[in-house]
Amino acid sequence: MALPQPSDSATALITGASAGIGEAIARELAGHGHGVTLVARREDRLRTLADELSERFGVRAEVVGADLADDAARGDLPRRISELGLDVEILVNNAGFGGGEDFVRTERERLLSMVEVNCVALLDLQAVYLPQMLERDRGAVINIASTAAFQPLPGAATYGATKAFVLSLSEAVHEELKGTGVTLTAVCPGPVKTEFTEAAGLKGADEQVPGVLWMSAESVAKQAVDAAADGKRAIVPGLLNRAGALTGQHAPRMFALPIVKRVWRRTL
Repeated sequence: MALPQPSDSATALITGASAGIGEAIARELAGHGHGVTLVARREDRLRTLADELSERFGVRAEVVGADLADDAARGDLPRRISELGLDVEILVNNAGFGGGEDFVRTERERLLSMVEVNCVALLDLQAVYLPQMLERDRGAVINIASTAAFQPLPGAATYGATKAFVLSLSEAVHEELKGTGVTLTAVCPGPVKTEFTEAAGLKGADEQVPGVLWMSAESVAKQAVDAAADGKRAIVPGLLNRAGALTGQHAPRMFALPIVKRVWRRTL
């Protein structure tokens, strides 16, 4: 098993845990006996989830409210977790958000914040906790990417680029970690029934994306944790999503990009 065994001093640090895939992964890991440390801006939601997990699974569930787009708040996160007497043996980099407008129509601050949360925060936490895992000869990282990582996305250019970064980084570091007792798995979901689409401004996604492509957060979470336990490099949950990812990787850009642009804009 690639996942470390649960212990009193170990925790699974999950970012973006207040909803969606992050919340579902917290439940999945707690169900396997892992203590969790939940991180997000909405601390009230985290406390409700922490109480549920402690009562239901008997695990230690801690809450750390933090805005990962804030460099100072993010930099203080390791100290706050250390003061709880916990070692991060599983890191789930799930926090992230997208956007549904052309690059030039998107506010500069939103673009920069997207890169900060989707890329810089993920890289930062990975840089903090991977060396500690290597010292203990055990640990696992789960990075949530997206099927958006497999092709450029006109209409969501920055979001697609951030997820391409996550996937590329994850696959390379996975190879670097071979034989160490520490693993890193990238998870590339397609459409998932969460608050993400509303926050990204994709109001028409429910109507435009075929129903067979949608997955539940719970299904993605289970596949993510199972993949990490198996030490896999990367997974794309859902057969049709896997087919779409392959098409996105290999279709000639001159043909694919106009089609992607038309499809994406119908969701706005």
